[in-house]
Amino acid sequence: MEIFQSIIQYILNLGAAIFVPLIIFIIGLFIRMPIKKAFLSALTLGVAFTGMNMLVAFMSNSVTPAGKALAGNTGVSLPALDLGGTATNGIVWAWSLAYTFFAVEIIVNIVLLSFKLTKTLNVDMWNIATVALSAFVVYYVTGNLLYGYLVGIVQTILELKIGDMFQKRIQELTGIPLLTVTHFMLISVVLMNPINKLLDKLPFLNKKLDADTLKEKLGFFSEQSVMGFIIGLLLGFAGAWSVSKSLNLAIEVATALALFPIIAKFFMDALSPLADTMSEFMKKKYKNKEVFIGVDWPVLAGCSEIWVTVIILIPIFILLAVVMPGNEVLPLAGIINMPLAVGGFLLTGGNLLRMLILGVLFTPLYLYGSTWLAPILTGLAKQTGAFHVAKGTLITSSTVEGPEFKFLFAEAFKGNLLGILGIIIFIAMFYWVYKDVTKKNKDIDLNLNEKNLNKKKPVRV
Repeated sequence: MEIFQSIIQYILNLGAAIFVPLIIFIIGLFIRMPIKKAFLSALTLGVAFTGMNMLVAFMSNSVTPAGKALAGNTGVSLPALDLGGTATNGIVWAWSLAYTFFAVEIIVNIVLLSFKLTKTLNVDMWNIATVALSAFVVYYVTGNLLYGYLVGIVQTILELKIGDMFQKRIQELTGIPLLTVTHFMLISVVLMNPINKLLDKLPFLNKKLDADTLKEKLGFFSEQSVMGFIIGLLLGFAGAWSVSKSLNLAIEVATALALFPIIAKFFMDALSPLADTMSEFMKKKYKNKEVFIGVDWPVLAGCSEIWVTVIILIPIFILLAVVMPGNEVLPLAGIINMPLAVGGFLLTGGNLLRMLILGVLFTPLYLYGSTWLAPILTGLAKQTGAFHVAKGTLITSSTVEGPEFKFLFAEAFKGNLLGILGIIIFIAMFYWVYKDVTKKNKDIDLNLNEKNLNKKKPVRV
């Protein structure tokens, strides 16, 4: 066990920019991709991950001080320290059983593929930490390790079905066939879907309002760099910064928004050859059977609607944290709430107004969820010694994926009848959004086929 753990830890220490491309390289060789082509795809994917991580870190480092300034102006001090996703994953990997969820992920994926219960092959092994965290939460609350593994299995299944569900929309957005996203942050669409259906009843919210539509209506002001500049400037003023500091923030946000589509194109360059080879391989070996390649969310990072949403939500995130009764978390390290933005983006088809409405409505879920998680994550940190927690303080993650999923399953396995009822409702709601999105996929499929017939290249990356 210790040898296995050491090997996995060594691989994880390589980082996502090495680990994920390595998996892609191995898959490329397996499906008879020429070694030079497989290496180039893997290398380009590593460049894409590195570039995207640098850009996200750049933007986070730019907007976080403005968020702190805005929070400081309120004069409120909240006891739970927000570590953000990266540091939280580091604590999870310090749990001795976290590595066993690689086996859970692989076995469940193989079984579901074998019985044709999914079309998704999840290569996003880097984010198995999210599965391990859900398992630990249930184990911590119930004291029963078996329940933790059961929750890990359920989450893995849901991730694969999420990949199946959104594959057509992701292909439409990226132009890459057989590509999908399996990150558990997309579980946010389950609770968003009923609200989104209600928004269908409002005529002015049924109009197309993505970045391309804004360009037609607003012209100059809809350019990504211009939108970034305006939003950054307003965020600086909201933090009571000087004109000079606000202008600098405006330029930095404008830079990030202008560069995201450029970096995102590297994902397309890396994964398109693999997808084409995979398609040919499946046609020859398995009579046209489709297999989707499940990867991390940054393949969608070229879509400006996501970034416009997360930046606009920053002051709302902070203000709600200050005024909400019972909240103990000030969102700083996790101030960029990707689960809300990416989930809302795929569910609404990039309708900016709907994304913002859903973001405001569901921000409290992440604040209360991270407040509930705080003693559990603090307990894990103390148990493993992975993070020093000062006496009388708590640590948490303000944008932890699926806080409602973790809470409901923990309560259900504790024997709480409301928790059991909550799980039943949650699974029913997942089935609802799955069927709803699958129906829409038929229209997307027709559009994709029409594009192929007309030999037009996709306009989005």
